[in-house]
Formats: sequence, structure tokens, C-alpha cells
Amino acid sequence: MYPELMVIPMREELVRAGINETRTAEDVDAALAQPGTTLLVVNSICGCAAGKMRPGVRLALANSASQPDNKITVFAGQDREATERARSYFEGNPPTSPAIAILRDGKLVYLMQRYVIEQATAQQIAGELVRAFDEFCAKASA
Repeated sequence: MYPELMVIPMREELVRAGINETRTAEDVDAALAQPGTTLLVVNSICGCAAGKMRPGVRLALANSASQPDNKITVFAGQDREATERARSYFEGNPPTSPAIAILRDGKLVYLMQRYVIEQATAQQIAGELVRAFDEFCAKASA
């Protein structure tokens, strides 16, 4: 684990974007028990992938008409219990960090893993997330 002082800016980058931190397994379960869609971001200290992931998530949230109902984050390597619980919702997918998931009523409907994030720019990540928000988070019109 890294000293908390080192990870504060990485935590705050997502919190400033309107994403709620979940630091315990109970926090994760409570957040994912909420109805509707939930964006779940597995944050990481990794500069190569997470350094593109965080700006990509922020860009997507700022530029998408469709938004998840709830937005949460866990920090891999820091909040281990919360991260393990979050990953338990990823239904047989290997654990990676960073990762970006969308769950509907607690069930995984979308997962972007590290190998995708590593090969993309922040703008490409944002574009893919906007597409995923439109597909999985759009509200049905009356």
C-alpha cells in the first residue's frame, strides 16, 4: 500500500467528477443495492493506465447526455476489502486495475478492463464510455 498522502490527488480527481468513494465492502454492497445503473470505477495508482482512465471517465461524464444513476469508485491496493467486493460483482472476469464497469440493479452489463485502457487514449476511453452510457444508461422516453 502506498502512503495515503500519495493517493489523495488520484482519489480526489474522481470525487470532483461526482463519483462517490466506497471504502468498505459494506459501502460497495449498499451502493450496488440501489436501483438503476451504477458506474463502478476501480481506481489505481498505475500511471500508465489509470493516468488515462481517470481523465477518460471525467470526459465521458462531462460529455454524455446519458448518465448512470449512481457513480462509485474503489481504490485498488488501498481499500482492499472494498475492491475485492466490487470485483466480486464482475462475474468471472479476472481482476484488473484500473477497470470501469456499469451494473444495472447490481448485475454487470459492461466492463472495460486494463488491457483495453492501456491501449487507448483518454479521449478514446471517453468515447467508448459515452457509447456505453448511451447503450446501458439511457432513460426510456415516455
